[in-house]
Amino acid sequence: QVHLVESGGGLVQAGGSLRLSCAASGRTFSSWAMGWFRQAPGKEREFVAGIIRSGGITTYADSVKGRFTISRDNAKNTVNLQMNSLKPEDTAVYYCAAGQYASSRQNDYNYWGQGTQVTVSS
Repeated sequence: QVHLVESGGGLVQAGGSLRLSCAASGRTFSSWAMGWFRQAPGKEREFVAGIIRSGGITTYADSVKGRFTISRDNAKNTVNLQMNSLKPEDTAVYYCAAGQYASSRQNDYNYWGQGTQVTVSS
């Protein structure tokens, strides 16, 4: 069992930055690949970024590549998402998730956080 809690969301102007964090409970955090997903109003939840258990390999959606960076600290049981050059279209609820693979598919993730709202104003 893994309990995930996101933080760091908020309101930011276009071009600004935010850093999201996800704190995980349990002693097996390093056993899980982690991912970030987002869901905008009226849209389906979509993949944003993923990171393998060791943190050595990361993957990104094309829409955020070059602007967002996913990282993890296995000693602190946290995964972060640094978001730079934010755009209004990045507005969404952001979720972290734990799974066996750093996949872009939601079904590959077993545990989900409650989400944190990110709003980017133009």
